[in-house]
Amino acid sequence: MPHPTHQTDTETIQRPDIDLRTAGEEPWLVLIHNDDITTFEFVIDILQRIFRLSKEIAEHIAMETHTKDVAPVVTRPKSEAQRLVDQAHTAARANGFPLTFTIEPKE
Repeated sequence: MPHPTHQTDTETIQRPDIDLRTAGEEPWLVLIHNDDITTFEFVIDILQRIFRLSKEIAEHIAMETHTKDVAPVVTRPKSEAQRLVDQAHTAARANGFPLTFTIEPKE
């Protein structure tokens, strides 16, 4: 991702998660991966629109992805995590971006 115009305070931002014990499925972690083409603005939009994150949390995740190459986004039941990733990939490809998300079991 190209450099953003500003940074957020990474110490004070928390990510919202749902209570997976009541969802009936094992928790899976959605991860976002850095690339050199997708813009910060697009990443933030996807994180807000598809993953329903606040602007502040979306900005924090975008910065973490840029600096660490991969960052956690949300924890959801596997079927929901895969649905969100599919929606994000569809939106990214429709806009010409190679933005990539993956899922893995949360330990």
